[in-house]
Amino acid sequence: MSEDLTRLSAAELAEGLTARDFSSVDATQAHLDRIVAVDGAVNAFLHVNAEEALATARSVDERRVAGEELHPLAGVPIAVKDVVVTRGMPTTAGSKILEGWIPPYDATLVEKIRAAGLPILGKTNMDEFAMGSSTEHSAFGNTRNPWDLDRIPGGSGGGSAAAVAAFEAPLAIGTDTGGSIRQPGAVTGTVGVKPTYGGVSRYGLIAMASSLDQAGPVTRTVLDSALLHELIGGYDPRDSTSIPGRAPALVDAAVQGATGDLSGVRVGVVKELNGEGYQEGVSARFAQSLDLLRGLGAEIVEVSCPHFEYALGAYYLIMPSEASSNLAKFDGMRFGLRVEPEEGPVTAERVMAATRGAGFGDEVKRRIILGTYALSAGYYDAYYGSAQKVRTLIQRDFAAAFEHADVLVSPTAPTTAFRFGEKLDDPLAMYLNDVATIPANLAGVPGMSVPAGLSDDGLPVGFQILAPAKADDRMYRVGAALESALLSAWGGPLLDRAPALPTATIEKEGQVG
Repeated sequence: MSEDLTRLSAAELAEGLTARDFSSVDATQAHLDRIVAVDGAVNAFLHVNAEEALATARSVDERRVAGEELHPLAGVPIAVKDVVVTRGMPTTAGSKILEGWIPPYDATLVEKIRAAGLPILGKTNMDEFAMGSSTEHSAFGNTRNPWDLDRIPGGSGGGSAAAVAAFEAPLAIGTDTGGSIRQPGAVTGTVGVKPTYGGVSRYGLIAMASSLDQAGPVTRTVLDSALLHELIGGYDPRDSTSIPGRAPALVDAAVQGATGDLSGVRVGVVKELNGEGYQEGVSARFAQSLDLLRGLGAEIVEVSCPHFEYALGAYYLIMPSEASSNLAKFDGMRFGLRVEPEEGPVTAERVMAATRGAGFGDEVKRRIILGTYALSAGYYDAYYGSAQKVRTLIQRDFAAAFEHADVLVSPTAPTTAFRFGEKLDDPLAMYLNDVATIPANLAGVPGMSVPAGLSDDGLPVGFQILAPAKADDRMYRVGAALESALLSAWGGPLLDRAPALPTATIEKEGQVG
């Protein structure tokens, strides 16, 4: 039964739990067993929370037997990216500087997950402080792509995407600053959603770039993303960027979309996010997906967003500037790693330098240096100030494009998953992986990546759907419709085509029987 339970979607697990076809303990244990069997090959998890997860599952089972009214996802296991703070569970942000740190509080979204009764399987690997597009910058080793263990699973949230793709978890939480949910989704064949900025509370996220970071769902189906998004979304007074008011009905939109009727929906193809620089197989799958949408009744129109070509440059000034400020608190004084100088006086300045030198990896140091320079006297207006002006132009491009289309679409990433080390020594080549995803973060609009098939190299390709701010339901409708059409074309879920993973029983930190 264990293998069967790990293959079910979150919605299917929820249905089976409600019908009492199996218990939450059964489902949770099945996924813990799967982690033990395959995570030695994948390395999706930094910490496995087995004892607490099973305790939560037992509690949910007892409440269900007692006839209590439960959340639809109660008892469905979930994994959480290690940049989200979790009370009583290590939170490292993939960095040595926070190794072993156990937060005294939960992020708002974790509070909601716990209150709804979802067993938390553990914390997933990531690029250090979410800085990277490959999960090669984690201080705790690379996460590997379940489709090909010699290739990257995307980043920074490669751990969450790989866990879902490897059937180690039916649901996961990721965070997206410039594409860190959507790009891993594209290269692992999973669904990744960046909500509207402020649609999910950022309270309890370890910030990299506060005006860009957004938590969201990582799943295997669009409906599962809608279910999780509705759970973690909503207004939070502890987050000054949180959006007040009623959120759109995402599950209803996904259910409607799955019927396959997109009559009257205008789909705008962004001219600047396709063509030169995109892998041939990626472009081919994108074109096929457009044909499917057209067959469902959607009107396909081309739109131009001329300032998108400057998005990458603007992002890599704004993001490191905010990161250099946010990471200043990691100084060896209050929490986390503390390293004292080997020789000479022990001053605050020298302890800070020694701690940050030992605790931060190369990519984090690179971005701190770049951001500090961009914010320095004499350069602020030329660099950071100019980047913010470009950001405004990109927001205007989106506003103009949405006058002609209900949603905008593009390939999620220009290529399929590349091999480890292929771009590690070329930061600019690495940054180009986010060329199609970054504009949504600069504008605060929601984005979704849906698996669009396999490229000629046999690896997954993602199809990106963007909607206006606070209109997340639009992308769920279109995403579910495309997913339904693609499932018919493929004859089943794309992940069923992934090669089998090697299995070997391992011991993960925090793992119990």
